[in-house]
Amino acid sequence: MEKLRIRRPDDWHVHLRRGEVLRAVLPYTTQQFARALVMPNTDPPILTADDVQRYRREIAAPPGFLPLMTVKLTAQTTPTSISHAFEHGAIAAKLYPVGVTTNAEDGVVDEHDLYPVFAAMEQIGMVLCIHGERPNTYCLDRETAYLDVVSWLARTFPRLKIVLEHITCRDTVAFIQNASESVAATITVHHLVLTLDDVVGDRLRPHHFCNPMPKSPADRSALIHAATSGSPKFFLGTDSAPHTREQKEYAAGAAGIFTAPVAMPLLATIFEEEGRLQWLAPFTSEFGADFYGLPKNEGQLELVREPWTVPETLAGIVPFKAGELLSWRVDT
Repeated sequence: MEKLRIRRPDDWHVHLRRGEVLRAVLPYTTQQFARALVMPNTDPPILTADDVQRYRREIAAPPGFLPLMTVKLTAQTTPTSISHAFEHGAIAAKLYPVGVTTNAEDGVVDEHDLYPVFAAMEQIGMVLCIHGERPNTYCLDRETAYLDVVSWLARTFPRLKIVLEHITCRDTVAFIQNASESVAATITVHHLVLTLDDVVGDRLRPHHFCNPMPKSPADRSALIHAATSGSPKFFLGTDSAPHTREQKEYAAGAAGIFTAPVAMPLLATIFEEEGRLQWLAPFTSEFGADFYGLPKNEGQLELVREPWTVPETLAGIVPFKAGELLSWRVDT
């Protein structure tokens, strides 16, 4: 197969940042995806309906691309404010436990305190997206340790749609498979490629550092199986998270990997290697839309088997697989 044509995909988890970085990285998402769920942990954060409207205007999406907006949950979020944000275009709210990732210093300390907010979200049909890691826990155990919170949420609010974001381990894959239909998960490109050895194995690789951390080869295999299985409970969320080279190559380097420029070519390679190319389009273009209750995209994306070398930097940001040769490219 030399060409692959699929329904234009969606990215159900992306960081576009703000200001100059936003303008620099946005084209790498819009060239491949028709829609993207834009994360709210910006500086300043997206907390209210007014913030949603301002951020949407700042994104200034080109024709053919739709940014899907979110708001960040904090201790100050109320049922009224969350409903107002939903009315003004935020289709999901993002829960960051305090301190677990970039700009999560104002994250949630006790999820039970937000009971009225979750109840309001369940009633209006707003999706809850979760960065599922328990604070103050050994880094490789944080995701598994957080599953009891997700279990409580799913039991307490059975009609609340929950997306556990960027899952990384066998325990979470099994949890999602056994959960109700209202619980799903996104899987990133980089967690289908990396293990912890690629971050801190023979040498420290700061451009592979992200939260949650990649885990073992067995965990990666479980993710690959889930992504290529044809299960509608798993769909693409790249978690493409650009940081400048200075922010990454630093004593306290930022967590995040800029995967947007290589997302679809790498996925084509992974699914082809697994002999599961027939499930690439559902994983990227169908299952997420179905879970969120949105229509599938009408356009198409064409991938061509043509080797190309990923640039070493793009607008001062080191992309995933920088300097490496990829076998598929997006035909633009």
